[in-house]
Amino acid sequence: MKSHEQARLAARPSSRILAGTTAISVFALLALGAVSPAALGSESVIRSHGISTFGDLKYPVDFEHLEYVNPNAPKGGEISVWGFGTFDSMNPYSQKGRAGALSSIFFESMLSGTADEVDASYGLVAETIEYPNDRSWTVYNLRPEARFSDGSPVTAEDVKFSYEILLEQGLPSYRAQLAKVVESVTIENPHRIKFVFKTMESTRDYPEMIGGIPIFSKAWFESSGARLDETRMEPAVGSGPYVLDSLDVNRRIVYRRNPDYWGNELPINVGRNNFDAIRVEYYADTVSAFEGFKAGSYTFRSENHSKTWASEYNFTAIDNGWVVREVLPDGDIASGQGFVINLRRPQFQDPRVREAIGLMFNFEWSNKTLFYDLYARIHSFWENSDLAATGMPDEAELELLEPLRGQIPESVFTEPAVMAPESGIRQTDRANLRRATQLLEEAGWTIGNDGMLRNGQGESLKIEFLESSPAFDRIVLPFVENLKRLGIEAVYNRVDYAQYTERTRNHDFDIITDSLGGSYVPGSGLRQYFGSETADTSVFNTAGLKDSAVDELIDHVLAAESQSELETSVRALDRVLRSLRFWVPQWYKDVYTVAYYDMFEHPESIPRLSLGHLDFWWFNKEKAEALESAGAF
Repeated sequence: MKSHEQARLAARPSSRILAGTTAISVFALLALGAVSPAALGSESVIRSHGISTFGDLKYPVDFEHLEYVNPNAPKGGEISVWGFGTFDSMNPYSQKGRAGALSSIFFESMLSGTADEVDASYGLVAETIEYPNDRSWTVYNLRPEARFSDGSPVTAEDVKFSYEILLEQGLPSYRAQLAKVVESVTIENPHRIKFVFKTMESTRDYPEMIGGIPIFSKAWFESSGARLDETRMEPAVGSGPYVLDSLDVNRRIVYRRNPDYWGNELPINVGRNNFDAIRVEYYADTVSAFEGFKAGSYTFRSENHSKTWASEYNFTAIDNGWVVREVLPDGDIASGQGFVINLRRPQFQDPRVREAIGLMFNFEWSNKTLFYDLYARIHSFWENSDLAATGMPDEAELELLEPLRGQIPESVFTEPAVMAPESGIRQTDRANLRRATQLLEEAGWTIGNDGMLRNGQGESLKIEFLESSPAFDRIVLPFVENLKRLGIEAVYNRVDYAQYTERTRNHDFDIITDSLGGSYVPGSGLRQYFGSETADTSVFNTAGLKDSAVDELIDHVLAAESQSELETSVRALDRVLRSLRFWVPQWYKDVYTVAYYDMFEHPESIPRLSLGHLDFWWFNKEKAEALESAGAF
């Protein structure tokens, strides 16, 4: 996770897991691997061990292991991390309750991506896939050896059941997208299943979208009577390498590596899933969590708090050499973290009001005073990538934007892509204050005798920042002070974790911090984050954005048939999203700052897209015994 100042395992675990790793086509698909055309009527059918969007697969059909893993990594030991707040469910696929951290770990999908390719997926539960050039259908050939953790086989019947229960009981915004995709599902034999897709729009995403759905045990759901949309502490049965070992509600979750995991020898799994146990220790706040790390209560920490990283790693375990601090490269797209403005609120309907709010957040002062100059500013939803819009729109972008003239801000055509405002070294930048005042006056908000902004009806401009993490106090409070100087009735309301979850899921907030970052090959998930159709129900469309021009540009992204078309359409979309000013972008860094007790090891080169500490790092038994003998724990 890349929310660098929040220090949370997940902003909203039950929803982010679904959107990020299993259900939504974060990577799109199109092309070839090790292919052998087959005849099916007049169609030319591709049969492959994987699928890639616009290029060739990196790994051939006979690859032995992923390039970035240590194939000889030992199995064993425990790694432990921390979780924020509370949990009351082990079902990550429901809006109800707060799912435990990593609670999707039990489930696998037919296809799996890698950490060194942005647009490829390989067979996991599916050994091979078959599809025609137009991608109008896909056959998934399941591995006969695949087994659920209870020893029962994974069959095509389970895959069909998983699709159907997600369609019936999954998150509403996901169900809406899934319903657009599949025309029919046919079980051709116990290990072969065919999905025929609806072809009213581009089918580029569909093979991987369906290949990425989590696979549940039909027998478990039928025997238990469980639902996918309920809160429950008993996890469903999956086929993944880890099972639940134990849990202590709101305190601890322990996952245990399944010694009978069916997929240990698969090339895509060699050198991975190395820890015997993964433990999550829960803390109510970031301060107590850091104290727990210092005391050895958990052993790995991805440090997302700049002040802590810069000034507080001076404790005994550091002095004794027990804890290692490392800065490792992060080549992924920035998180898209920002203060997100709820467009469902009447006071935020005028974009000039939203722009004025953004002018009062002083990143430069915050970075120097609060962050020890560790961060760079986010400007784009695709920051730190070639997909970010820059400067004026080029000719290819204009071809997409011109038909939308009149529907999008005219500044899209006359000014460079919107950049986050720059501020001076003082907390309140006077030039930005003057500009914000002017924008608010133009929007009908004027200063009254009491120094507060009021509209024509005499109503004051009220803004509440909703937060659950104490780590944000020092960041939001100066922002609130700047807004008060502007005449806005701004307040900061930090609530407990449960109330924050309830209010955000019900869209009962003015401004919250959230992450809206994109992927290298954006797919159908764009509709959940920015699309109009599910804006009232989606847990991902934080801003409640409903914009027909954005919807049309999303369609262009999904229809892109080449890398150049994709880049053009994403840049045009990025340019328009930024022009709507429904977020105040925050910050990112292009490195991981991690600290851990010196008993874990990792490959010399970390792949571009993942830190991988729970994936392909491993445990050094001798080092662990030395630490224990020295009294580190």
